[in-house]
Amino acid sequence: MPPGLAEIALISLAENAAEVVGVEAPYVRAVPPGQRNSAAFMRLHNGGDQAHALTGARSPIAEAVELHTHMMRDGMMSMRPVERVDLPAREVVSLQPGGLHVMLIGLQQQLELGKEVPLTLVFEDGSERRLGAPVQKINVEAMQHQHHQH
Repeated sequence: MPPGLAEIALISLAENAAEVVGVEAPYVRAVPPGQRNSAAFMRLHNGGDQAHALTGARSPIAEAVELHTHMMRDGMMSMRPVERVDLPAREVVSLQPGGLHVMLIGLQQQLELGKEVPLTLVFEDGSERRLGAPVQKINVEAMQHQHHQH
């Protein structure tokens, strides 16, 4: 049976994640020449009324792009991939050093300070958000003052 008009109206009201999730202060970590991996950080602000999730990312400058998190295991900080980053409605989620981040694996070119790295974020509904993330040095001192996230 075809959907009724009310159902069609509801479907069309569903939010497109790429349109309601704002990206604030994106940047890619500067790495020494020859280092093959880097990471991208940003704040994601879900301005919508529905929860969304970041489920992937890609960049033409990396062989692979994965979502990762840091966690303590046996007293050691380790990194592991995550399938998704939940973005609760009306909340800000920080991707930051020592926590959730976008891992750029197998860099195809040297990262230059100040140059923008093209990055495409992929959300759970299939929508995508393209952005440029400037290459910046990480402030190690600021990292040491961060609180651990669960």
